[in-house]
Amino acid sequence: MDIRLATALELPILESLAREIWPHTYADIITKEQMDFMLNWMYSTETLVGQQQAGHEFYLLQNDSMDIGFLAIEQTGDELKVNKVYVLPTAQGLGAGKKLMDKAIERAKAKQCAYIFLQVNRANKAKFFYDKLGFSIRKEEKFDIGHGFFMDDYVMELKVETAL
Repeated sequence: MDIRLATALELPILESLAREIWPHTYADIITKEQMDFMLNWMYSTETLVGQQQAGHEFYLLQNDSMDIGFLAIEQTGDELKVNKVYVLPTAQGLGAGKKLMDKAIERAKAKQCAYIFLQVNRANKAKFFYDKLGFSIRKEEKFDIGHGFFMDDYVMELKVETAL
């Protein structure tokens, strides 16, 4: 598996992967209407380009010449936020998610960040993956994202110096 920094021209790949992965990840957690709203809001190529121009870093994970997952990070003060980390269902359980999170840890160390943090839906099984990586719950938060939709999340953190 190889990770590469995504170029602006590759951002449609992230959008495509998100649209393939999200139904498998969130079908039992949020409504189809909320899923469609969030995908259009957070994963349109236009939105991703704007985030990249604002300093977000996007990484694509490839296995056997096929893009199977992605990571999006941004630095906020002395912390690194993992905004997006997703792997195709067919590639889950093969170490792909760990490889992406290792990249986030590598970037946090390079940027001299004290913590990595992320948000995960409280009903998302990925929470247990983050537990295994050493993340702990910083707080629980309900975010109003508009149109009557909410994100009911754990905000989780990992002290960079303790990261494996």
